[in-house]
Amino acid sequence: MSRLRGHPLLIADAAAAARAIRALGGHRYVASRLILVHAFALDAAAPLAGLEGARAWAEGAVAALARGTDPRDAGWLRRSTEAEAALVLDAFWGAAGPSSRARLAARLDAMGIDVPDARPFDERVEAAMSPILIDAGWELAPLDALDPERHKGAIQAFGGDAAFASAREAARGATDLHELSAIGPVELLHGVDGAGRLVDDLVVYVAGDPTYHDYVLRGVARAAKLV
Repeated sequence: MSRLRGHPLLIADAAAAARAIRALGGHRYVASRLILVHAFALDAAAPLAGLEGARAWAEGAVAALARGTDPRDAGWLRRSTEAEAALVLDAFWGAAGPSSRARLAARLDAMGIDVPDARPFDERVEAAMSPILIDAGWELAPLDALDPERHKGAIQAFGGDAAFASAREAARGATDLHELSAIGPVELLHGVDGAGRLVDDLVVYVAGDPTYHDYVLRGVARAAKLV
């Protein structure tokens, strides 16, 4: 993750985390997304409204895949939406958290997967996370594809036509990305304290022009009503 810069989201609890992940995918600068949620997380999640299809898929995946199957295998992963990922976070960190976490712990134990003794959201151990239970990233429209009307807010953030033209030329061919902190067993099991507060902050890692990303992420923070 060396080429990416971290931006803390100032998220306090499950409700804010759910709003944030929806907001990250809900603005006009998103060009594409890849949100993967592991069957372990979906199968263990409390049956919240909106997760019915995802939980049915996970039940089938768990039944079909053998105990010896590598938990990193693509067959365990569902290509999901922001709405589904937000509901999974709510299921584990919100009011239904204790039951969801107990089911996930039992599933991991049954599969012979040890949960590391690590602090949640520690990017130093992210490379060794296995399995990743929620992996979410978004590609933004490149600067040279911004529409003068539809995207005028970001364009104006550069402070003038000349500054934007210079930034656009410098960024030509680059990819603008937002990647959410990877979420694994430690995060879903131990990510909140007894009062339901996140023990550490979720981070969005960005690649691309700083002025562009600062503008977009300020919009995300407003839309998600983050502190």
